[in-house]
Amino acid sequence: MTDIVDKETRSRMMSGIQGKNTKPEILIRSLLHKDGFRFRIHVKDLPGKPDIVLKKYKAIIFVHGCFWHKHMCKYFKWPKSRTDFWKSKLNKNAENDNNIVKKLKTMNWRICLVWECSIRGADKDLKKVIKVISDWLRSDVDFMEVKG
Repeated sequence: MTDIVDKETRSRMMSGIQGKNTKPEILIRSLLHKDGFRFRIHVKDLPGKPDIVLKKYKAIIFVHGCFWHKHMCKYFKWPKSRTDFWKSKLNKNAENDNNIVKKLKTMNWRICLVWECSIRGADKDLKKVIKVISDWLRSDVDFMEVKG
């Protein structure tokens, strides 16, 4: 199937996609801050430059987009054009994510993956999502995923 826009338009659209400070990430940061949590963002000294680092809790939060990180939910669909490129790209992203989590675990960091689908949509209760994350931060659980 051919693309519905020309190559230059598609290139411009793709270059505008952010890798950090995305809307879901900013939303989670804002709600955590309102809940009294203090953190650093995009710490370069840690593998994967985590989205949110809460040193006090020895915890890291990644806010992952369902498409870019290949979360098999209702928001993930394989592209219909350039399928070989996209399969390679998205599989590599997922493999990199797994390697980063393994490295951080060996460094004794606790990890929470917040998927875009957990906060996307009018039916999502953001207070409930933040409560789940807050409870996890105060617990001793090493790994958690927040899914939609």
